[in-house]
Amino acid sequence: MERKPTTMNMTEVPAEFRPLLKGARLYDSSCSKTAQVIFIDKEQGYYLKSAAKGELRREAELTRFFHSKGFAAEVLSYRSEERDWLLTTRVPGEDCTFRRYLEEPKRLCDILAERLFLLHSLDFSDCPVNDRISEYIKTAEENYRSGQYDKSQFPDSFGYSSAEEAWKTANESRHLLKRDTLIHGDFCLPNIVLDDWKFSGFIDLGNGGVGDRHIDLFWGAWSLTYNLKTDKYIDRFFDAYGRINIDAQMLRIVAAYEVFG
Repeated sequence: MERKPTTMNMTEVPAEFRPLLKGARLYDSSCSKTAQVIFIDKEQGYYLKSAAKGELRREAELTRFFHSKGFAAEVLSYRSEERDWLLTTRVPGEDCTFRRYLEEPKRLCDILAERLFLLHSLDFSDCPVNDRISEYIKTAEENYRSGQYDKSQFPDSFGYSSAEEAWKTANESRHLLKRDTLIHGDFCLPNIVLDDWKFSGFIDLGNGGVGDRHIDLFWGAWSLTYNLKTDKYIDRFFDAYGRINIDAQMLRIVAAYEVFG
C-alpha cells in the first residue's frame, strides 16, 4: 500500500479526531478519486477515511461485521456530517501487492484461495447487507442504459464483442446470481492484508454483503492476472479454492456485469 507523507487542515476534521492526529506523522494512502485515506502513524497505527456524506455508512457497517468474524480491522468511529469520516485500527502487515508476496505467486495463490473459501463458509445470518445482488444488477443496468461500458480492464471480455452482447448475457442470466454467500465484493490483492504470510484482514469492504461467490472468484482471478502480469496462476487459484464449488459459466456471467462497472 503506497503511503505519501501529507498534512491535514485540522479545521476540516471533526473535533474528536484532532487529538489523535496532533503530533502524528500522516501519510496519504488513497487509491480512489472519491475518498481520501490517511494513515496515522501513531501507536499501533490508524486509518482515517473521508468521503461524501453517506458514502461510508455501508463500509462502516460491513467492517464492523467482518471484524466480529475476525476478518477486518476494528471500527473506532463513524461520523456523517458534511462529509463522512471512518476511523479504524490498522490491520498489521502489508497488502498482497507487496513485492515479497508477489515474488512467491504459488504460495500467494494458495493462501488467497484458502482465505476466500473460509470467508465463503462463514455464517451470514446477521450480515447488515443481506442482498448485495439486487444492487449489483441495478448498477449494471443503469450503467448500460447510460452508455458506461468499459472493457479496457478485461481485454478478451470473456468473448463479449459489444455492450449489447454483454448486456444480453447479463440480463438473461440475472436469475442465476445467488444470494447464498458472504462476499467481499472487491476481492483484489490490494484489499487483502498479510502479516508475514499470515492472513491479517480485509480492507475496503463497501461492496460486500450476501451475494454470489463467483463475484469474488472473478475478481480474485482478475487481480492475480493483473498484479502478476500473467494468467498462468488462475488454475492454481481455482484448484486451491475447490473446483467443485466453481461454475465456469457463472464466471462468464459475472464478467458480463463487471464491464458495466
